[in-house]
Amino acid sequence: MTALSASVAAVLPEDAEDALLVGRLWDVETSGPRVVAVRGEDVFDLQHLAGTVSELLERPEPAAEVRSAMTAARWKTADVVGASLTQDTARPHLLAPVDLQVIKACGVTFVDSMIERVIEERCGGDAGRAAEMRERVGSALGGSIGAIRPGSPEAGEAKKVLIAEGLWSQYLEVGIGPDPEVFTKAPVLSSVGLGAGIGIPSFSSWNNPEPELVLIATSTGKVVGATLGNDVNLRDIEGRSALLLGKAKDNNASSALGPLIRLFDGGFTLETLRQEEILLRVEGTDGYQLEGRNTVARISRPFQELVAATFGRHHQYPDGFALFTGTLFAPTQDRDEPGQGFTHKMGDVVTIRSRHLGALVNTVGAAEELPPWNFGLRQLFGYLAAQEHLGSRVPHF
Repeated sequence: MTALSASVAAVLPEDAEDALLVGRLWDVETSGPRVVAVRGEDVFDLQHLAGTVSELLERPEPAAEVRSAMTAARWKTADVVGASLTQDTARPHLLAPVDLQVIKACGVTFVDSMIERVIEERCGGDAGRAAEMRERVGSALGGSIGAIRPGSPEAGEAKKVLIAEGLWSQYLEVGIGPDPEVFTKAPVLSSVGLGAGIGIPSFSSWNNPEPELVLIATSTGKVVGATLGNDVNLRDIEGRSALLLGKAKDNNASSALGPLIRLFDGGFTLETLRQEEILLRVEGTDGYQLEGRNTVARISRPFQELVAATFGRHHQYPDGFALFTGTLFAPTQDRDEPGQGFTHKMGDVVTIRSRHLGALVNTVGAAEELPPWNFGLRQLFGYLAAQEHLGSRVPHF
């Protein structure tokens, strides 16, 4: 394989030559989304194989079928990546790599971010009180809580101590209690992809990115691949009340996924992801820079436990689901005034990167001013029906 161009190499996984990558592309010729596979400098149209990514992943051997279907390239990766990063919607560009899958998310799966959630709650969403509260909570909890297995007898004893000290919190309940937090992050088809703006609504003044590993599961709960995600978080809103979680998590362009789904194949498995390092970089138009790291190995619950809490006899997902697995990263360094901590500014470029999944790059914008979400299920089904009329292969509903 020839060397990848700089723009392509910056977005694809480090071992791109061995990666089986699928996703979605907006095709300007047909004015709709196509299922695609990416191999090196080439992008292949898989619409004859499956009309949706959901359908593709339900096939008995999706990895083998994708490999067999990559025969004649339709687009060049460099052109598609370039259009995506510049949001040139007049050219073919990448979309979020899922379509009919429900977007689910797990919260408080790392001790560091769990403590930050406790601080948000204690501050009532007031960033000015964060530094003082962080010192108080950290002093009371110490470092021993990080070694506690959630739901264990030791966790039960820790709960008793924390209650006695007046520090018990609903975030500690899901952080070290028997049941993890699982919520619906975003509606079907509302997530944005590589290069798109990510939305911070005007009513939030304390917020941050959340770089996360996102597992991709089928209708049977089988995890078949993964991608990167930004579970954009409004700390002031959720800090006022956990019952405002929907307002804090689900806004226009508040869920970013991509750049592509990497299917399990060969040496890339679920075990590979247990040691993945997810790097974050925020670059502001004011020259500000922030770097962070989400070390997946430090997650407090195994992947299987998070999937089981999401899917089972208690809840089914006939089109599959994407599952944000939580983040270790919680920015605490001051950006402006001392004691105010970090919050986004419009124009921040957020890059989330990992060795095996590539890079998801987005720019922060006002949720009210970013392109509205207007391509939903009716539009998708209409597009697929039109392609069927023209003779293209589409799924049957």
